[in-house]
Amino acid sequence: MEHIDRQEALALLKKHNKDPFHIRHALTVEAVMKWYAADLGYGDDATYWGIVGLLHDIDFEEYPEQHCIKAPELLAEGGVGEDIIRAVCSHGYGITVDIMPDHQMEKVLFAADELTGLIWAAALMRPSKSTRDMELKSLKKKYKNKGFAAGCSREIIERGADMLGWDLDQLLDKTLDAMKATEDEINAEMAE
Repeated sequence: MEHIDRQEALALLKKHNKDPFHIRHALTVEAVMKWYAADLGYGDDATYWGIVGLLHDIDFEEYPEQHCIKAPELLAEGGVGEDIIRAVCSHGYGITVDIMPDHQMEKVLFAADELTGLIWAAALMRPSKSTRDMELKSLKKKYKNKGFAAGCSREIIERGADMLGWDLDQLLDKTLDAMKATEDEINAEMAE
């Protein structure tokens, strides 16, 4: 099966997303997806998982009310295959679309997407402005505060953990580890 390569995917993302916040989020989810692929025994597919993560919010900046609904059109125009389109759209399951995450990769995307936003918001509150010195205990405290990063749905995060068959702490811990491991790489790319 032919796949869009990483540079083509990044160009497609930047065609539809200009806001540095959205670019950073896409790069973060890409890096977290690649980390999870390796961690869960799908290392050979890490680039593929990453491209799904990179493109997951392709339509969000231009069409926030049609998130995951407009994505198939934008992705198809960019030469993206049906498998990636399906995976991207599955993270809107039960929110805007009825495409249920089936593959482990789709479940990870569903679970980690919102959580990366919450973790990054927590990192920005730290003196270091980094995830690297954040402990799980500190993250859990922020997570429990419903007023903190209120736009990051705890319900979706918890549904994602359930889909994966994990408890919430496992999802929080692994996603925090993924973000710690990849933060320097994302910062370098954002600085380019």
